Amino acid sequence: MSEGGISRHRQYVCNPPLTEAELAEEPLLQLQRWIDDAVAAQMTEPTAMTLATCDAGGQPSARVVLMRGCDAGGLCFYTHYDSRKSRELAVNPRAAAVFWWDRLERSVRIEGRVERLPEAQSDHYFAHRPRRSQLSATVSQQSRPMTSRAELERQLEALERRYAGQPVPRPPSWGGFRLLLERAEFWQGGADRLHDRIVYLREGMGWRRQWLQP
Repeated sequence: MSEGGISRHRQYVCNPPLTEAELAEEPLLQLQRWIDDAVAAQMTEPTAMTLATCDAGGQPSARVVLMRGCDAGGLCFYTHYDSRKSRELAVNPRAAAVFWWDRLERSVRIEGRVERLPEAQSDHYFAHRPRRSQLSATVSQQSRPMTSRAELERQLEALERRYAGQPVPRPPSWGGFRLLLERAEFWQGGADRLHDRIVYLREGMGWRRQWLQP
C-alpha cells in the first residue's frame, strides 16, 4: 500500500494491443474466442457474467449468472420465472451483462433486449442438468423467504423419493432467456492505462465496429 492507504496502480501487461486483424466480424464470435481463452486460462467460471435488470420504477439490480450458450444472436441463461430478475424482465425486457476475466485482463459489456427461450429449448437444457440440480430447481421458489435451510433440504429429499426411478420433469416456473445483442464492447487492459476498447453496434442485420478512447 502507498501513503494514505491507497493501493498502487496495477499495470496491465498480459496482452499486446488489439488489432483489427484479430477481431471477428460479429461480437458473438469474438466473445466465444475470449471465452475459449478464459477456459484455457483455467478461470473458475469462464462463462460467469453479471446480469443487470431494472424494474418498472427504474430501480436497477444485478447478480452473477452463468451464460449457457450463444445462439440466434444472443446469450442464453436459465433461471426461475418467478425470481426477481424474471419479474423485472417481465415489465422491462432489457438487460445488460458484464464478463470479467482477471487473469486475462479482459472484460466484455453487453446490452440488449431479452426474450424467453422456446419451451422445447428449456426442456432440452433441463433434461441434461445433473439430477440433483433438477431436483433443486424444482423444490426452490427462488428469491422467496424460507424458514430454514434444513426445511428446504427435507423438501429436496422428499422430492427425490417422489421421482425415484423416473425422470424429473422441468417445472413450468423454470426456464431460459436470451439476451439479444444490440451493443457489445470488448475491453482489454493496456500498459499505462492505454486500454483497448472496441464496440460492436447493431446496424440492420449487420454490425459496425468502432474503436473507443480508453
